[in-house]
Order: sequence, then C-alpha cells, then structure tokens
Amino acid sequence: MKHRTVFLTLALVVAALSLGACKRAHSPTAASAPGVLREAPADETADQFVARVNDEFRGLYAELSAAQWISSTYINDDSELVAAKANERWLTALNGWIEQARRYEGKPMSPQAARSIMLLKLTTAMPPPRDPAKLAELARIATRLEGMYGAGTYCRDVDGRRQCRQLGELEDVLRTNRDYGAQLDAWQGWHSTAVPMRKDYVRFVALVNEGAKDMGFADAGEAWRAAYDMPPAQFAAETDRLWTQVKPLYEQLHCYARTRLDAKYGKGKGEVAGRMLPAHLMGNMWQQDWSNLWDVLQPYRGVGDLDVTGALQQQYRQDYDGELAKLAGTPSPAQVVEADRAAQLDVAKQMAARAEDFYISLGMPKLPASYWDKSQFIKPRDRDVVCHASAWPMDTAGHDVRTKTCLKPTEEDLATIYHELGHIYYYLAYAKQPPIFQQGAQDGFHEAIGDTIVLSMTPDYLHAIGLAGEPEQGQEALVNAQMKMALSKVAFLPFGLLIDRWRWGVFDGSITPDHYNQAWWELKAKYQGVAPVTPRGEDFFDPGAKYHVPANTPYTRYFLDYILQFQFYKALCDAAGYKGPLYACSFYGSKAAGAKYEAMLAKGASQPWQQTLKEFTGSTRMDAGPLLEYFAPLQEWLQQQNEGQTCGWTPGAAAAPNTTPPKAG
Repeated sequence: MKHRTVFLTLALVVAALSLGACKRAHSPTAASAPGVLREAPADETADQFVARVNDEFRGLYAELSAAQWISSTYINDDSELVAAKANERWLTALNGWIEQARRYEGKPMSPQAARSIMLLKLTTAMPPPRDPAKLAELARIATRLEGMYGAGTYCRDVDGRRQCRQLGELEDVLRTNRDYGAQLDAWQGWHSTAVPMRKDYVRFVALVNEGAKDMGFADAGEAWRAAYDMPPAQFAAETDRLWTQVKPLYEQLHCYARTRLDAKYGKGKGEVAGRMLPAHLMGNMWQQDWSNLWDVLQPYRGVGDLDVTGALQQQYRQDYDGELAKLAGTPSPAQVVEADRAAQLDVAKQMAARAEDFYISLGMPKLPASYWDKSQFIKPRDRDVVCHASAWPMDTAGHDVRTKTCLKPTEEDLATIYHELGHIYYYLAYAKQPPIFQQGAQDGFHEAIGDTIVLSMTPDYLHAIGLAGEPEQGQEALVNAQMKMALSKVAFLPFGLLIDRWRWGVFDGSITPDHYNQAWWELKAKYQGVAPVTPRGEDFFDPGAKYHVPANTPYTRYFLDYILQFQFYKALCDAAGYKGPLYACSFYGSKAAGAKYEAMLAKGASQPWQQTLKEFTGSTRMDAGPLLEYFAPLQEWLQQQNEGQTCGWTPGAAAAPNTTPPKAG
C-alpha cells in the first residue's frame, strides 16, 4: 500500500483497542500487576466488571502510547527498554482482565457486556502467554523486531567509499531509477536487512501461539480470524470469495504490465519464467503498488497528465527560495541545510492541511492544535525512526491525536496523509464510546476510511485545490486516469491477501521455519504472479522486509479495505446526490455525505460490523461490485489491449537454493 497504512497503518503496535492491531497483555491474577488491576469483588456483575476494565484501561493507555511513540520516533536501546516494559505492563493487565472475564462465561449479561468481553479477548493481535517470564520475553522480542526494521540499513562499498542507505533512499531508487542493476541492488539490499530477524521471529511465533492456546484457540492465526463477528473458517472463505470477484481484473492488469516491461527491458529481463513479473522492477519494494511505474505503464503519453508531484515539488522550491531570501548575504552550508529542512516541513504540513480541509468540508471538526505541534511530518536527520506512516490516538478522550510520517512532496505521500487522517477522524468520532469499543467496526473499516476520501480526490478536485491543471476530457484521458488509480488499487489486491496467508500457515505449523522463505515466494507467485530474478533461499527472511511482519500487524484488513472503500465511496456519492459514472464522483464539500460518514464512524465497535455496514450502505455483505463498476472502462480497455496475449502465469518453485545475502549494516 502506499504508505500506509500502505501504508497504513495502521501499524500502531500498541493501539490495542483502537485499531485491533496491538500487543497484548498477560497476567493470570491481579497480584501480578501491582497498582494496575484492582481485585475483582466477589459479587461484581458482568456490567460492573466491564465498567471497571474501561476505567483501568483509561489509566494505562496514555503511558503505553507515549512509550510506544518514543520507541518509534527515537529508536535506541533506552527507548526500546521503556517501550518493552510499558508493553509488558499492558500485556499483564490485559491478561488479567481476560482471566477475570472467564467467570462470566455462560452466565446471563447485557448485550453490551457480552460484546465488551468478546472484544477484550478477540482484539489482541499478539496473544500473550500466561507465564509472566514468557510474557516479558514476548514484549522484548516484539519491541526489538520493530526496532530492527526501523533501523535497517544496507551498506556496501562504492568506489572505495562506504555507502549506507535506509529504506527511504532504497525506495527512491525503485521509484525513479530505471537501471535494471541499480533496482536489483536496492531491492536485494533492503531485503538483506531482514535476515537477522529470523531467529527472533521463530521464537515470537512460538510465544504468541502459546498465548492463543491459553485463550482457547488452536493458534494465533485462528485468533485473528475469529475477530470478524463470524466463525474463523467462514471468514477465510469470505476473503476467498472476494478475491474470486476481483482476480480477473488483476490478471488483465498483470498481463498489460508484463507486455510493457518486456518492451522496455527485453523479454529476457522484463519477465520471469512462467510469465511472472520481476520483483525488483515494479517500482515498489514489495510490488504492492505499481504507481511508480507510470512512466512505463501510462497508456497514452501526455494525455490528462495531472503531475501532482510536480506541483508539490514546485511548492517546495518556492518555500526553499523563500527561506533563503530571509537570510542576509551568502548563506552558510548550515543555513542552506536549515532552509531545506524548513521548506520540507512546510510543504509536509501544507499536505496535511489540505487533507484536513477535505474532512472539514464534510462538516467534521478541525484537528486539535496539539496535532500540529506533536506529529512527526518529515524524517528527522539526527536519529533513527520508523518511517512507516501511522496514525496514533495518544489518549482515550480524543484530545491528543498524531500522525507519524516521513512525508515527501509526492502524489504518493499526499494520498498517504489523506489516508492517515481517516484513522484520526475515526479516533475523534468514536472517542465518546467506552474504551473497549474505541476501534473500527472491523479492522478493514479503519483502513478504508481515509482511502474512501482518496477515491474522491478526482482530477476536478485536484484542479480545484491548485495541484493540477484543467482536466482533459475524452476516452484517452479517462483510460489514463483509471490506469493511474488501478496501479494503486487493483495491483494491491493479491498482496493484501498473501501476507496473512503466509502467517496463518506459520502459526498453524503448515509452514515450518526451514521453509519460511520458500513458502513466502510460493504465495507471491500464486497470488501476485511475481518472482525474484535471483535465488532467495532460507538464508534470507524476506517476509521480515515488510513492516507488518516484524510489527505483527494483521494484514487482511488492507485487502478488506480495498473492497470496502469502494462500497463506502458509492454510499457517500449517493448521499451527496451525485448522478453520473462512479469514477467521476467527488463528495468534497457535501455536508450530507459527511453526516452519514460521521454517524458510521461514531459507532466504533459497539455493534457487529455487518449491522454498521448495513446502516451505512444498505448491505450486510462486503462486495467488490462497486470496485468493478468503478474500473469497468479500464477493464474493457485492458481486454482489448491484451487480445492475442497469453495472460495469467504459471507459478513455479519460487524459492531457489540458498545464496549468500548482501551485507546489511
């Protein structure tokens, strides 16, 4: 995803009951968590128990979120220790609550109490073992894995000098450099940084599986799948059904991309055996978003080219020149650096302000002043941080919300901040709910909120806010606009499935540690039709090169997001009174659409997501129909372009024999 999170994310490991993607606690008794849990009165009813848990949750949450914020924005041994200890206390408290809740099993209680107790158990992405020593070990490993990702650096000698690059710089190579070898080096280099994670990850899996079994699940994967108001097996089948709906469209896009890559690099380099796409040539480190290949995949050159990135970079240059103009005489090198930093920060905040303006136009409130003071907008130059974009509720009252980003003046990052503010406005809308209900109706909802807004960033909207010229009309301009959106939205779909398909296999033991990488590339081949061009054996740990694996963030939520956002979009276009083709709708400025949206957001997780979806869209079922309606013109065009081609691919044994990974420093 683009940010996000993919983006993205979001990946806030600690926002346990905010996103349902957090680290979980363990403690069988109140005594093992001094000062945190109160002794449960013998005559405490289920409703009184839930009220007490909500109070205790409020007391713990601010400390936990602050510790995790610091560990993500100041990565060092000290912040890692502080975060691990705070996380351990949280996990201990959560396990204590879950243990105390067992006494209400099978007993009558109010519907609200029953749902609260269910969510208390099911919202954990990191089921904690009951053994306090193992719980502490799990907290340390989880914090260490995320820190390793954030600090990942690929070093090599270039012309006798040591060159070290982190993820952002390596992503820039894939984004803009079309040299085959340079892209391969950047792709291999980043993936080499994950190699040291493998041992910790094996142990991590054993610990969360033990925690899941303590809760009554077969493994951690089953616990994840149980969190959707339906049986775990039914949820897996539901995602298969949705993938079946969209797979034909993806196959057409894949076929078109392969033809274009063959034309650029030659058939020997533009595809891998079995008609698969080369992993390092897709413009994205994980092949989840192909937008950066616009220069290769654009259907009609120069038609309807909005160049949003160019407009943002022009704003940066103007800000930079303005900062230099404030200086007297010839600026020193230090002053030039400071002017550059000031311009970067100003443009990043302008991007966030544009996103805020969209939500305000719908009738939603301005962001708290603290958001602008406390958020991370650009990458600091003096320390390691986790640059993966994420949104953070720092308390349960909605007073302190933040985004953590490393924004650059690009169209991709503009969409990222619109997405992240979707999480923020969800937090603000359900802040009046009890803490246990302060999460999305399901995790796919949380991701879809901002992405629905991104769909409304039409060419007309971008022109209206000064980031694009007058949109061109006609079939060629329409195809270009649809292709640009599909390179993000359609290209992502199989990736949204495969990460958790891999983890479900890891958790249930069908994928063993000695086949981690092999299974990863087999799933990449099966779903994405993507393969590496060099051997990727078990000396590597390529899953760890994707943030959500070391951060233990469930990923099927993003696949659901890419289905739900089109359902949400259609519902809001209808609420705005829009008449016309779905792809041309923007509900910017519609108070009616905003009121409908905010009413849905305010429900949080207080009721089953099926009920929330029905109230919002009229259907209790997730459906890719609106997505297919949106892309109908492009699908017809792709079928015409691919006529005579052999589309689809033949997955082979994707993981080849071991080879020594590049050195990561």
